[in-house]
Amino acid sequence: MGNLKQPIIKTEESVISITGLHKSFDDLPVLKGIDFKLIKGENVAVLGKSGSGKSVLIKIIVGLLKPDSGEVLVLGKHVNHIAGKELDALRLRIGFSFQNSALYDSMNVYQNLAFPLTMNMKNRSKSDVDHAVNEVLDAVGLANKIKQMPSDLSGGQRKRIGIARTLILKPEIMLYDEPTSGLDPITSAEIIELINEVQQQYNTSSVIITHDLTCAKNTGNRIAMLHKGKFLKVGTFNEVFESDNEHMKGFFNYNFTQ
Repeated sequence: MGNLKQPIIKTEESVISITGLHKSFDDLPVLKGIDFKLIKGENVAVLGKSGSGKSVLIKIIVGLLKPDSGEVLVLGKHVNHIAGKELDALRLRIGFSFQNSALYDSMNVYQNLAFPLTMNMKNRSKSDVDHAVNEVLDAVGLANKIKQMPSDLSGGQRKRIGIARTLILKPEIMLYDEPTSGLDPITSAEIIELINEVQQQYNTSSVIITHDLTCAKNTGNRIAMLHKGKFLKVGTFNEVFESDNEHMKGFFNYNFTQ
């Protein structure tokens, strides 16, 4: 199955622990008793078709949605039992890389990156902000784009700037929502490499929501297959896809992986 990402985890300390998570919208159940752990320092790729509940899961992790039942423990905090300033403080420790990059079209790259710092850390000096912006731009390989507007960037560059804006607050956890969606194979490979570099350089623990097997295989220390609101299997890429489960076989055969 090609070169797989090798586990580098040296601890069993969990930064996300979810038990018995249920979430419905009206009468439609989306998550049906999810149990999940993210170990400090690892990347877990959550695979599944559209509508399987992947994006709902990460929105619950950051407190954008409330679960109907179950416990969600993130960095020692019970997300479903906190609000206001306590929830805001927790979110500063979590980086959320949106599928569409979520850049402000009216701001150039520097302004987009500086905005989280000036909003959340108002006592930062101009030189501190400049240093932080240049540091994350170097990390994503786009130091020469600092004065560009988002409309002047390619799709892959916007993804990189979106990740840089997330990194500027030095999060402990990264949540990636479909990081390779809409990208050509070469640009997807660059984003995959960047996700792994972020894990190494910033010591992040990450959940990578994707339906892209190539992305999952090359970024995930573990893979979690979500189907109709439940995890069918959690393990290494080979452990998941050497299963006899017909759904996982079909998912693998439908995707092209290198």
